[in-house]
Amino acid sequence: MRNFLKVSVLGAAIMTLSGCGFMSVKDNLDPKAMDVYSNMYDKFVESGGDLGAATVWHMEVDEGLGPDDIKTSIESAAVGSGLMNVGEMPLSQQLELETGEEQKYMNIYQYCSPQIARKAVDFSPYFSAYLPCRIAVVEDDDGRFHLYSLNMDMFVHGGKEMPEEFKQDAMHVRDTMWKMMEAAASGGF
Repeated sequence: MRNFLKVSVLGAAIMTLSGCGFMSVKDNLDPKAMDVYSNMYDKFVESGGDLGAATVWHMEVDEGLGPDDIKTSIESAAVGSGLMNVGEMPLSQQLELETGEEQKYMNIYQYCSPQIARKAVDFSPYFSAYLPCRIAVVEDDDGRFHLYSLNMDMFVHGGKEMPEEFKQDAMHVRDTMWKMMEAAASGGF
């Protein structure tokens, strides 16, 4: 029954978004699109309706690793990938300046390949809202660090089929972001 409900909800959502042209939209979708949305739906339900949990990758950082270890691991994993650091947002530091009070750690690392970004926006200008790729490092109430990044499977497989060359680039970005998160979570270099 749950799978029937899930498929019904997904089908209704696609038909609504496509103006009831489900078949024409479905024919143009990436072959893995329905799997991506099915997994999102499962995470949405499991999380009690948390949209963030459904659309974001999450990894807990190994105990004993701190912000400097995480930063070094992210930077090391990015070397040679073509993704470059295009900025950081030290939000907890800014909040401390604004409030005068110590804050739990929160920093966002931003990475991008300008060439792939251009291809993404040429494919769909809506992708510009996803740029640059980000990894957020957030400290919880127990002093543990967590990593969060947009689920890049949605980018690669969540919509209409991409031209093969661009799809390879998109997979490269997806795989690199995952590698960066894994390295940061474990202190890898």
